[in-house]
Amino acid sequence: MDNLKYADPGFYTNRELSWVLFDKRVLSEAQDKQNPLFERLKFLSISASNLDEFFMVRVASLKDMVNAGYEKPDIAGMTPKEQLKELNIVTHELVSQQYAVYNRALLPQLLQNGLKVIEKHEDLTEKEAAYVDKFYEENVYPVLTPMAVDSSRPFPLIRNKSLNIGALVKKKGGEGELEFATVQVPSVLPRIVQVPVEAGEEKAVILLEEIIERNIQKLFLNYDIVCSYPFRIMRNADFSIEEDEAEDLLKEIERQLKKRQWGQAIRLEVEEGIDKRLLNIIKEELSIGDEDIYRIGGPLDLTFLMKMYGLPGFEHLKEKGYAAPQQVPELPGDCDIFEQIRKGDILLHHPYETFTPVVDFIRQAARDKDVLAIKQTLYRVSGNSPIIAALAQAAENGKQVSVLVELKARFDEENNIVWAKMLEKAGCHVIYGLVGLKTHSKITLVVRREEDGIRRYVHLGTGNYNDATAKLYTDVGLLTCSPSIGEDATAVFNMLSGYSEPLSWNKLSLAPLWLKDRFLHLINREKKNAMAGREGHIIAKVNSLCDKNIIEALYEAAAEGVKIELIVRGICCLKTGLPGIGNNITVRSIVGNFLEHCRIFYFANDGKPEYYCASADWMPRNLERRVEIMFPVEKPELREKLMHILTMQLKDTVKAHILMPDGSYEKVDRRGKGIINAQLEFCNEAVHAAKTGGEVINHRVFIPEMHHD
Repeated sequence: MDNLKYADPGFYTNRELSWVLFDKRVLSEAQDKQNPLFERLKFLSISASNLDEFFMVRVASLKDMVNAGYEKPDIAGMTPKEQLKELNIVTHELVSQQYAVYNRALLPQLLQNGLKVIEKHEDLTEKEAAYVDKFYEENVYPVLTPMAVDSSRPFPLIRNKSLNIGALVKKKGGEGELEFATVQVPSVLPRIVQVPVEAGEEKAVILLEEIIERNIQKLFLNYDIVCSYPFRIMRNADFSIEEDEAEDLLKEIERQLKKRQWGQAIRLEVEEGIDKRLLNIIKEELSIGDEDIYRIGGPLDLTFLMKMYGLPGFEHLKEKGYAAPQQVPELPGDCDIFEQIRKGDILLHHPYETFTPVVDFIRQAARDKDVLAIKQTLYRVSGNSPIIAALAQAAENGKQVSVLVELKARFDEENNIVWAKMLEKAGCHVIYGLVGLKTHSKITLVVRREEDGIRRYVHLGTGNYNDATAKLYTDVGLLTCSPSIGEDATAVFNMLSGYSEPLSWNKLSLAPLWLKDRFLHLINREKKNAMAGREGHIIAKVNSLCDKNIIEALYEAAAEGVKIELIVRGICCLKTGLPGIGNNITVRSIVGNFLEHCRIFYFANDGKPEYYCASADWMPRNLERRVEIMFPVEKPELREKLMHILTMQLKDTVKAHILMPDGSYEKVDRRGKGIINAQLEFCNEAVHAAKTGGEVINHRVFIPEMHHD
């Protein structure tokens, strides 16, 4: 097929519209009656949280482009203005679907299962009302700050993502004009308030904003309340930093963080039926257009459902099949981790296998008298990170500790600034990344003095050094003391701290300089094999696929007969079923209880297969604007483990959605295929392997009672 044909925008899906399809797949899990009720609540909450971030970053970025007069079309041929117009339609549809699920499916089901959600304060019984009013007086009233707007008091600054109640008020006994007043629903108080019920009755809850609305008159004693309604705004949170101009990156990011609370308003959520006069005031003060107003038939900000998921007494309505992360057979408790790595490379598969060995790797290195240096990149870490504590201890123990803290990790900037300062105080050498590039690679290097000389131990991963998300995200990590990878790891850190680039690499491939070309070479090699009549086969598991050069290369390879199986969780700008390509490319997305996060690549290579894992997705930002690492997995048993992960996901018939030629996604047709939930299977296998010390390496463990139809 003619290469030029792949330049046609018709061969590509717009990135933002593809993301909306991903959030619809998350929402479909909330609609799926096969999922336990409280899992459905969780998925609805996640879809709402996803949409918030999408507006703050992606929609905000498009609005910035339109305001700047930027008109260059994307790979699908859409200008920023066209994208915003289309997104306006599909995001309104998505929000309508979210509330249809909440109101029509979940609320009635909750009531049937013993949880009454009191939707309106007017629905409270006399006894419930008395409790709620007392709760307000004792717990809520002291925290509130009512704000009126008049000639002496300007319109208040409404914080990003805060929930507020807007009201129209009128001076008592006067003929004066209507005035605007508002009160923020305090985020320091729980949004879900349990209301006592009679013995034997169902549990009852009411949302905090309903309690405040019921008692709003008490905040404005000299006024009559004409009407009151909740509203919520989303602001542009996508700040940009001119790093060359910023003398102190730390201070500049701290300054920009403050702006995030007060960026341009880009979305306004209001309760359906809001008084037009009240809406007009809010709209005018925030400079919001009609297209950016979302009239909501239910409680604003459905992320509160994650808190509802945590209510006690409903364990029977949650997924039971997921075991706690299991011990890694090659790393028994209290083992000498360095001794175990010397026996051979170890592949970790989180969250099925515990993240503890990664933490122990740093802890043991911090205490080991023979360890000379620890070097690590940190992108996102947890609130009370044991890794940070271990690094600080290592510095206090006299080790040479170098840590690259990526200050520009979006929405984790504040957290990372705190850690950076703490590590510096402990005596660590802290680096803030390369100008203009985010350091997204996940690598740790431990340099140890041993009898036969210096040995380097390396951990490479597809996920962050975050012990909290390691229980929720699927990732893989490699522990190795391979001399060639150790040499490369040293070169990586020398590059990050001193800008010295090696002339060549042994095993690792790095972005932004080498990785994209490496991927294109590997894809092209499969194409050449297919053209020569040999087998061509690629399996790639990524979070996102939107790099045009990679997609073109995949199209070209598939057109020559290469079988390409893609597992893409989120954005996918590639299309399937194209003329001349047909079924040679398939795409599936898995949305399950864990967030699919690992990047794994398989290339058949004419019978000499190669396996790689990486921190990078197939996106321009990962391949061209970030420091990323791809590493090979060469030990036969570990390759088998990776192929098993890929194969099991390609067989999934429960959580997999297939990309259709018309651009939609459909759940797998199970007829004749049985019931396979890959994530549950991995849980089973990890439990079995931990019990048997890893004797089941051929991955054939299936426990039927763990399946859910």
